[in-house]
Amino acid sequence: MSNQTLPEYVTKYFWGDDLSQLSLENNESYIVQTILNIGDQQAVKWLLSAVDRSSIINRLPQLKLTPQSANFWNIYLS
Repeated sequence: MSNQTLPEYVTKYFWGDDLSQLSLENNESYIVQTILNIGDQQAVKWLLSAVDRSSIINRLPQLKLTPQSANFWNIYLS
């Protein structure tokens, strides 16, 4: 995976983070977790195009998702 910067429409979910230090390559789990918890349709669409689906599925048990998000994404991605 390349050292990809986040699109502007995704950065709004990382308001408390230093965006110059945030990259998909170095912070993939955190970015996936945040978008799956609070991202909108556009952010999720970007995520699914930027991160391999099987990588997200394998990572689901370790992510700190809300119970509702965890249930939804387990069903949606399986």
